[in-house]
Amino acid sequence: AAMRRFLGPLLCLLALRLPAGSGAAARGLDVASYRERVRAMFYHAYEHYLESAFPYDELRPLTCDGQDTWGSFSLTLIDALDTLLILGNVSEFQRVVSVLQEGVDFDIDVNASVFETNIRVVGGLLSAHLLSRKAGVEVEAGWPCSGPLLRMAEEAARKLLPAFQTPTGMPYGTVNLLHGVNPGETPVTCTAGIGTFIVEFATLSHLTGDPVFEDVARKALKALWKNRSDIGLVGNHIDVITAKWVAQDAGIGAGVDSYFEYLVKGAILLQDKELMSMFLEYNKAIKNYTKFDDWYLWVQMYKGTVSMPVFQSLEAYWPGLQSLIGDVDNAMRTFLNYYTVWKQFGGLPEFYNIPQGYTVDKREGYPLRPELIESAMYLYRATRDPTLLELGRDAVESIEKISKVDCGFATIKDLRDHRLDNRMESFFLAETIKYLYLLFDPDNFIHNDGSDFDVVVTPYGECVLNAGGYIFNTEAHPIDPAALHCCRKRKEEQWEVEDLMREFYSRKKSKKFTLKRAPDHGEGENVKDPEDASSEKAGEKRNSKKSSHSLLSCPSQSFNSKLAVLGQVFLDNT
Repeated sequence: AAMRRFLGPLLCLLALRLPAGSGAAARGLDVASYRERVRAMFYHAYEHYLESAFPYDELRPLTCDGQDTWGSFSLTLIDALDTLLILGNVSEFQRVVSVLQEGVDFDIDVNASVFETNIRVVGGLLSAHLLSRKAGVEVEAGWPCSGPLLRMAEEAARKLLPAFQTPTGMPYGTVNLLHGVNPGETPVTCTAGIGTFIVEFATLSHLTGDPVFEDVARKALKALWKNRSDIGLVGNHIDVITAKWVAQDAGIGAGVDSYFEYLVKGAILLQDKELMSMFLEYNKAIKNYTKFDDWYLWVQMYKGTVSMPVFQSLEAYWPGLQSLIGDVDNAMRTFLNYYTVWKQFGGLPEFYNIPQGYTVDKREGYPLRPELIESAMYLYRATRDPTLLELGRDAVESIEKISKVDCGFATIKDLRDHRLDNRMESFFLAETIKYLYLLFDPDNFIHNDGSDFDVVVTPYGECVLNAGGYIFNTEAHPIDPAALHCCRKRKEEQWEVEDLMREFYSRKKSKKFTLKRAPDHGEGENVKDPEDASSEKAGEKRNSKKSSHSLLSCPSQSFNSKLAVLGQVFLDNT
C-alpha cells in the first residue's frame, strides 16, 4: 500500500491550478510585490559578486572581496546560472554560459569535496545544459545528448570517480582533482556524502550513454542500505573501507539528510521502485524511533534511544520531502513546528534545543539556508495554504533587515544579537533566493503543469522537454526528467532503426513506406548499442514482441501513473 503513494511528488504539484493568489488575498499579502523584492535581493547579491568577488568561488560581503571555498570553480556563478533563467534573464544566462566555457578548468591541483562538487558544480552544469535551449542559447546538433555544459559536467564528474574506488563502493569524502584520492585521506565519510549522487550521476549516464556514473551511485546507495541497523536506521558517519559506523547518531538532519532526499527524488526521476521501497522502509523506522510530537530527534542507531533532543536547521527540508510522497498532513504539522522557531529568532539557528526552546551553544548562527523556504514552496504548490506565503514574507523581511549589507547578504553568525560573518555561501543564490522566488511566482515555467512543452529532434528520435515535473537536486538545480529519455536506444530500438533504414533504401523508389513500431518494455539499466547485431538477429528480436509505442515517442513508464492532489493520492485500479 505504501508503494502506491509513490508518484505523489512529481505530478502532485502540477496537477492542480488553483486561482492565483487564492488564500493570499485573504491575508492581504501582495505576492507580486514580494516577488519583485526577491528579484532585487538576487541582483544586489549577484552584481556585487561579479564586481567584487568573481572569479573566486564566493563573495565576502563585509570586506567586498572574494574567496575560494570549495575548489576554485567560480562556484557562485555556476550555482546562480539557472536562477537567472528562472528570474527571466536570458541575456545574462547566455553571457555566463560563455564565461564558464572559457574560464572554468577542472584539471587543477585542488582537494575538493566530492559531495559539494557534485551537487553544486555537476548539478549546476547539468541543469544549465538542459535549460540552455529555453534560454535562447544556440545549442549544437545532438542536444540535449551533447553540448559544452554537458561535457563540462562530465569532466567534473569524472574527476570524482576515483573516490568511489573502495572495497565497499562508498566514496571518500575528498578527492584531489589532479591526482585522485590522497594516500593519507581519511576513510570516514558522512552518510549524505555517500548517498547523494544518483540524481546527477544517473542524469549524466542517461545523457552521455556511459553507465559508470549511475553504476557507482547505485552501488553506494545499496552499500548504505546493506549496512543499516537491525531496527532500520543509519548512522551519521561510516568508514568506507571497513563499513563500520563511526558516528552512530541516527536522524534526518546534518550528515544524513540528502541521502533520504535522493532515495525519493532518484525514485521519481528514474521511476525506480527499489529506491522508493528503501525510503519507505526508512520512513517507518524514522517515525517509530525519532518522531515525537511532530519533531524529529536524534537517536542511537542500534538501540533507538534519544541521543540529542535537538532540531537542526538542515532538517527543515523534511516537510517538503513528505509532500513529495503525498504525506501533506504530517508535513504541515512538522512545518508549523519549524516555523515557530523561525518566528522566535527571525531565522533558523543551526541547532535548537527542543525541550529548552532555545539555541544550542556555538550553534546559534543562520547562514541564510533555504530548507524551510524549500518546504514552504513545495507545500504551497500542494495546499495553497496562505501560512506558507507568510513564511516567505517573514524570510524576506528578516534577511533584508538583518543580513543585507552594502556588498551583498552576510551569514548571520548569531541570531540572538544579529552579529554577521564575512561570508555569502553560493547556495544563497542557488537555493534560498530561487525557492523564495518560486514561492511567489505561481506561473513560473518551473511550475508548468504539462500544458506547454517543446518537441526536440535528437539523434534517437523526437523528444518532449520542458513539460514540467522538474526534479530539484539538493542544491535546487532543476533536472527535467523527460531529458533522461532523449538520449537512449535499447537494443530492440537499435535493431528497429536498422530494419527501417534497410527497408527505406530497398524501397526508396516507392512514394511511401510504413513506420514500424518499437516493442514495449519497462525502464531498465542502460544498455550499449549492439554495433555488431546482425540483421537476422534484429529481425528475430523485433518479431518476438508485440509493438505498443512509436519508435519516435518517449519510452513508456514502467509502472502505473499515480497522482497526489492536496495530499490525497489518486490511483488507477489496475
